[in-house]
Amino acid sequence: MTDSLSPEDPVSMRRLHVRPKKYLEEWLDFPAHVHHAAYRMPDPPRDRPRSRQEFLQVLSHLAMSESNCAVDEKFGYGARIEENGDRLIIAWEAHTEYYSYQIWHIPDDKTLPLEFGPLKIPGFAFPVTPSGTPISALDVIFSQERDVSPELIRVLLPGRSVYGSRVFGGDIAVVTSFTPDERERERYLIFSSDPKALLSHLGQVTDAVVTIENYYHLLLLPFAEFSLALDRIHELEQHHLRQRETITAQLRTSNPDLLQEWVNTLTEDFLEVSRFAEAMRVRLSASTPYNAIVHSTVRALQERPVPPFLPLSDYVLGGISGVADGYQQLIRRIEAVEADFESIISVIRTRVNLMQQEQNLDLLASVDRTTKSQVVLQHTVEGLSVIVIAYYLSGLAGYVLKAMEGVGWISNANVATGFFVPVALGVAFLLIYFGRKVLYKLMAADHDK
Repeated sequence: MTDSLSPEDPVSMRRLHVRPKKYLEEWLDFPAHVHHAAYRMPDPPRDRPRSRQEFLQVLSHLAMSESNCAVDEKFGYGARIEENGDRLIIAWEAHTEYYSYQIWHIPDDKTLPLEFGPLKIPGFAFPVTPSGTPISALDVIFSQERDVSPELIRVLLPGRSVYGSRVFGGDIAVVTSFTPDERERERYLIFSSDPKALLSHLGQVTDAVVTIENYYHLLLLPFAEFSLALDRIHELEQHHLRQRETITAQLRTSNPDLLQEWVNTLTEDFLEVSRFAEAMRVRLSASTPYNAIVHSTVRALQERPVPPFLPLSDYVLGGISGVADGYQQLIRRIEAVEADFESIISVIRTRVNLMQQEQNLDLLASVDRTTKSQVVLQHTVEGLSVIVIAYYLSGLAGYVLKAMEGVGWISNANVATGFFVPVALGVAFLLIYFGRKVLYKLMAADHDK
């Protein structure tokens, strides 16, 4: 690190609080020993601010000077210079689904050999227990190439195979075995024959390594659930296939009770599949962008081989090959079963509706026949009513005409009565006709009300 801009300078401190991630690099140097850990947040909208508060507690516990700290909404760091001149730097960063810590130990004595394992800072202990599910843990050493040999690399890095690449088009080498040590940390050895190149790329190399590791493990984190989900969706597919065969065979001869039983059973199964589908979509939906992040970061490394080791991409890309596609294929299978349940429930409901329509048509036909019978009966009653009314009118008229014959007004009452019969029929018909019209008007007025 140059002396032209000291972290203690007041001007530089004001700049630190403007863009903290950029100015963190002014504190970095090598050789350096770095511990990185990332934790998945179960509820990111709530856990992200909590992780920030957690980091503020870390800064407070470690008694880091406010002038050497900078924190914004998603990134922050604190730095402290020990009595022996060593630097302790802690950086926190919150992402979409996880947050992470980087703890840097930069010894003042550049000649001291660095070793993997605990940070050699007297009395240092991380003051809080981070919340969330652990995703990745790294133990990283930055060194000069003159201090590194292939034999030493195999001694320092546990595991069957060692992977290494020169990155960013220069002489910066990144070597690891991708095998956790006894503390469950993967070891990385990063070195270069060009100290200036490594110093200028410290932050960039670190970001690339932790990005690959974090998203690699995030992508594989739900793999156990994915394996169980494969068995579950296979059971659901077989169960639904048996249901379809039974329903297809009995649909033509089914009765309303059986149809209702099928609808109830299928609806319960459909709700179960929907809950299962939603849980898997939430758990696996980010796999495609995570896969893309890993691939794009690996491409950005611009790898060149470090003989005799295999390139980093062989392990990284080989480990996630087909994983994201497998997750998406599972989601599509679940959605297909979900759609099948919807379609067969729709078919059964259509069958129920058709049966109801047939019943309604039969009922309407019955009502129509009853209505026609009532109309015929009404006409018959009206015709008989005309005759009855005419008969009574003729009888009354006969009494009147006989009285008139008695006083000498007419000569023959029987003849007059015979001539009155047609008149009585006409009067009776008019009474029935006008009475029906009045009744219809009263009914229409009641309906309008």
